[in-house]
Amino acid sequence: MDEKNHTAEEWLQRVKQSEKGKLKIYIGMSAGVGKTYRMLQEAHALLRNGVNIKVGYVETHGRKETEALIEGLPVIPRREVFYKGKRLEELDVQAILLLQPEVVIIDELAHSNIPGSKNEKRWQDVLDVLEAGINVITAVNIQHIESINEDVKAITGVEVMERVPDKLLQMADEVVNIDLTADELITRLKEGKIYDHGKVQQALTNFFQPQKILQLRELALKEVAGQVERKVDYEITARQTPFRHEHFLACISSNHEIAQKIIRKTARLASYYNSQWYVLYVQTPKETPDKIALAAQRHLINNFKNAIDLGAEVIQVKATNVAEAIMETVQAKGITTVCLGKPHLSLFQIIWKTGVFSQLLKTLSKNDVDLVILS
Repeated sequence: MDEKNHTAEEWLQRVKQSEKGKLKIYIGMSAGVGKTYRMLQEAHALLRNGVNIKVGYVETHGRKETEALIEGLPVIPRREVFYKGKRLEELDVQAILLLQPEVVIIDELAHSNIPGSKNEKRWQDVLDVLEAGINVITAVNIQHIESINEDVKAITGVEVMERVPDKLLQMADEVVNIDLTADELITRLKEGKIYDHGKVQQALTNFFQPQKILQLRELALKEVAGQVERKVDYEITARQTPFRHEHFLACISSNHEIAQKIIRKTARLASYYNSQWYVLYVQTPKETPDKIALAAQRHLINNFKNAIDLGAEVIQVKATNVAEAIMETVQAKGITTVCLGKPHLSLFQIIWKTGVFSQLLKTLSKNDVDLVILS
């Protein structure tokens, strides 16, 4: 049995062990590494094993090698939608739910659905399919993972708008990294196997630079290795010693950019420890709706939504004393680590000026709670 058939056979065994939908994610450092190609190879292997598998959505990007692999696979027709006078195609979730295949291939996990769709994002469609007991094999590029968005921006100079919350990787039963060297990827690009020849030079000038590819490759390798390590820790160590479970509390204010960073970094920590986490917003008299701008209120709501997507429970309280509100939340939720912004942040200044900061430190120390100051 070759490696690809062996991989498919292992996945088949996982599928048979549970009635719940299983999730397998192929992840790569960029477009063109072969994620979709590998998914389709696995689909053929599963089909040969007699598995009821369907292709729900695959994006070939005109790559001939990938298109050839669709031949012989049962494909569910896409849902046609007219938007702004254009005919567009989307994943037909209802058709998948009606057909109830054992396994379905759903590509482009980070895709944003057309406005008016049941779900805003395709990863939400995938959750619906899993909830119905259908197993999903999907793919995503490393730059679309929410909590490392800033790292990707620092490397590429581009902020990726279509993002997938880390919880998808955490809940996945299997995460597979499709790896290529920078030279191999650039060779594929020059051969026209990723984009049309007319776009090659622009791609080489912008995204496909060796140093950028190398850094993205490192991110992908670290992410997958970290997921495996965390899953082993959770499955073996954490279950035997439940007291090791961490509970993180991210304390935010209405300052949008700072709150975003605190949420992302705390999400990253919670992901690393495979733990529960919370976001606390204390509405002081200075932050009542009539005293902060509408834009700040909108950003605050967006931050709450982002935190929930990343797996947090959002807690909102009204209080004049932020430090006391934090201490009450720490005790109520069994928090092990409190995450704050760095000292010049308004939230930290409020705590400092209340005169009970030392009391907060004493309470955290007494309860063996760590305090993390995030840059």
